[in-house]
Order: sequence, then C-alpha cells, then structure tokens
Amino acid sequence: MRPERPTEGQAAKSSLPRQFVNFAFFKVDPAWRRLPADERARGKEQFASVIEKYRDRVMTLCYTLVGIRGDCDFLLWRIAHTQPSTPDVFQEMQTELLATDLGKYLTVPYSYLSMTKRSMYLDKHHPQHAESRLYIKPGEHKYLFVYPFVKTRAWYKLNQTTRQGMMDEHMRIGNKYPSVKLNTTYSYGLDDQEFVVAFETDSPQDFLDLVEELRFSDASSYTLRDTPIFTCLARDVKGMLDSLGG
Repeated sequence: MRPERPTEGQAAKSSLPRQFVNFAFFKVDPAWRRLPADERARGKEQFASVIEKYRDRVMTLCYTLVGIRGDCDFLLWRIAHTQPSTPDVFQEMQTELLATDLGKYLTVPYSYLSMTKRSMYLDKHHPQHAESRLYIKPGEHKYLFVYPFVKTRAWYKLNQTTRQGMMDEHMRIGNKYPSVKLNTTYSYGLDDQEFVVAFETDSPQDFLDLVEELRFSDASSYTLRDTPIFTCLARDVKGMLDSLGG
C-alpha cells in the first residue's frame, strides 16, 4: 500500500518551530568536597557563570538529586530556544561547563537528547490546537520525574485506530491527575530511547498514583523500557550547587 500524501494542514504543522532538548545528569567526585572552601566556591561561581552566559540561547532548569539517587547528584534540563534550534549549543555549553574548576570533578552518567514534536494522538481530539509540546514552558513545579521510554516493535505494527484507542484511555487516566504536567519529547534516531518523558508536579503522591493506574492500561503492555526513573527537586543555580555539600 502506498503511503498517504501529507495534507496541506500536515505540511503546515511540520513548519512550526521546534526545540532540541537535553537532560544532562551530573555526578561529582567526592574528592571535590575535600578541596579548600575557596576552591570549591570558585568552581561553583565559574559553573554558574557559564549557565548565565548561555541564558539567551539555552533555557536551563536546575534540579538536585542529592539524597534521592546514588548515581547522580544534579540535573540540567536544557532547552535550545533560539531558532533554528540545533543540538550544537549543548555541546558548546557542556565543553565550557566541564572546563570549570567544578567541571573537572564531574562525570555525566546519563544524558538524553530529544526534540519537541506534535502528538498524532492529540490531533484527533484537537486538530487545530496550539501544541504545547512544540514549545516547552517548564519550571513551575517543585518536583520533576524523568525517564527514557521505549515502545515494543509490536506497538508499531498495530493499526492507527487501535493505537488511538489505547492512547485515548491513556489520556483519560492522565486527565484525572491535573496536578501532574506531562512534557513528552521525541528521540527517534537521535538517541537510544524513542521518547523522554518529564512530569512536573508539586504532589509526588499524585504522580505515584498516576503511574500505578497507567500500569493497568492496555498501552502499558507495549512498553519495552521505562527506566531509569529520576526524582528531581527544583532549585535555582546556587541552591543546586550548594546541595553538593561544598
């Protein structure tokens, strides 16, 4: 069967501005905490200065994971918000971050690259909607839950009607928890995962109940991987760096 030709509306959608997104998780070497206080302070000031330098090109949200996970200490959620958006700016910024006195003591155990994109499943219900997934506006909540997500290949063999039905159920469940905001970005061909999902909320218990309920949905049986899961606490740059204990 020949693929359907994109409609004029679909062609217009593809021209809408999109963003590259990066979730970079950092781990500090314990040796950094044994440095003299003035050296630690200088390293943190340098690190914060680089984040500020890129403010006009990269929206950077800071989170601490100290006391939450053992394999990473903080997250930089970075969104390239200049047009045209490219991933190059993340590489440039990361190089400068790692060159700081703090950066010399950092490793990056996890880093996920993704991009914003319209959802075909939302289009059914709101074909003219201003798709919030094309331009992320995060940072309004205390907690962030992030994980990479991969569907089974069997999912893609289902017809559109079947998949839409399962996603309708998925959205109905999500709508029961208005305190939880979902940010879905897409990684097809860009990274190992297919999606990166980031949930923002002020109520971790609501997020727990949402995930538990989603486990019983039909779409859940087509999940191949949705770990590791990161629980992150929002901080300003200073608060994030001070949480490192130095």
